[in-house]
Amino acid sequence: MKEFPKNFLWGGATAANQCEGAYLEGGKGLSVSDIMTGGSHQNPRRVSLSQDERYSFPSRTAVDHYHRYKEDVALFAEMGFKVYRFSISWARIFPNADDPAPNEEGLIFYENLLKELKKYGIEPLVTISHNEMPLAIVQKYHGWPNKKVIDLYVRFCETIFNRYKDYVTYWLPFNEVNDLMLPLSNLIQGGIYSEKDVCFGDTNGDDLGLRMNALNNVLIASARAVTVGRKIAPKFRFGTMICHITLYPRTCHPDDILLVQQDDLVRNCMCSDVMLKGEYPYYAWRYFERNQVSLSLSEAEKAELREGVCDFYSFSYYQSICESTQPFEEKTSGNIMGGVKNPYLELTQWDWPIDPVGLRYTLNKVYDRYHVPVIITENGLGASDTLEDGKIHDPYRIAYIRRHIEEMRKAIDDGVDLFGYTVWGCLDLISVSTGEMKKRYGFIYVDADDEGHGTYDRYRKDSFYWYKKVIASNGEDLD
Repeated sequence: MKEFPKNFLWGGATAANQCEGAYLEGGKGLSVSDIMTGGSHQNPRRVSLSQDERYSFPSRTAVDHYHRYKEDVALFAEMGFKVYRFSISWARIFPNADDPAPNEEGLIFYENLLKELKKYGIEPLVTISHNEMPLAIVQKYHGWPNKKVIDLYVRFCETIFNRYKDYVTYWLPFNEVNDLMLPLSNLIQGGIYSEKDVCFGDTNGDDLGLRMNALNNVLIASARAVTVGRKIAPKFRFGTMICHITLYPRTCHPDDILLVQQDDLVRNCMCSDVMLKGEYPYYAWRYFERNQVSLSLSEAEKAELREGVCDFYSFSYYQSICESTQPFEEKTSGNIMGGVKNPYLELTQWDWPIDPVGLRYTLNKVYDRYHVPVIITENGLGASDTLEDGKIHDPYRIAYIRRHIEEMRKAIDDGVDLFGYTVWGCLDLISVSTGEMKKRYGFIYVDADDEGHGTYDRYRKDSFYWYKKVIASNGEDLD
């Protein structure tokens, strides 16, 4: 069996809104994530502009990475990270979205973070927009359905491209861009919000046409940013970031096979087809027609999509789900969406199916479709960890990641050009879906609870030492 490439990028991933905190420090403005309350698996988060004391807003404090980034980067270096994926908070650079000049304090913060990574020889992989849109874009421009937001985004990109071109090679224009295929992401990715208190993911009042035009503008903005970025620094490499929800038919009934094929194309493939092939595929136009969606896309914008294609494919993978045209009572949860229970898979504590073999299947699928280098930019296990005498034993996390790494190696042996792997939440952080701290993903434990109480001190979990061995052996030592 083939080994991992010698220059394989082992590392971890975070997002500013889930780890930085300091939500109004250093000139930062409010972001869409700053108005999301805490919640749980049983009680959904709310979106609220209220300052009601009944609500907590966990992203505002998160895990205080803003003040502790040097300590955190040193821990990443101790593990041996080759790459660190993080995001730049748009609201920290342009707090009011259309400010006459960028916020220098925000620019300095990320420059210092990049200098710290360079000191340890860690390659940055930067997500430009990861659920951190300035709230002002929602309030002034009504989000991504407004084409003016494309210009605001490209200005943001130009600012950070010019500022950080000596530090960064790899960029992801948007996180999980295809999440806008579902109403759940109306606010955090589309900037679509009526400014009324609602449950996160509430589908009431969802306007598919408005959401698809928001997504269309996001894809145009991505292409334009890629074109602008290449002019600023030809060395820049740009990637998709797709939330890949791998779909299986629950039965071998032909109707189930067809359902999965159609849903897979629309949910998993459409956005990456545009970003890597430069145009909307045939099935996308038929989807829009069937759903009475009129897309605002000019000939000039079609040309922009063709010009601004990405260089590599990146994606998140946590689980697979089953779908069926037939009624099945048992259901499971998942990242962005759940499905019919797969009787062959075990579940996580948060009711997500565990399917390492599905990762190998997915890697082969996307590489066959696009023939570009592939990197897994999110994968990991959310679980409750217990701190006892300064130690955290998390064999379940080690087992989960080990099994996925084994399937990654098999995919490489299959011929997939896989060049990196960034484990999600290498540092404990706030969960997007529930707003909890107790749903932990990291190799590094942060002493904070769901209410924000704790010392915020960092502790190495057993998985920290295990992943250090994995990296040092380039994926050979998985014991």
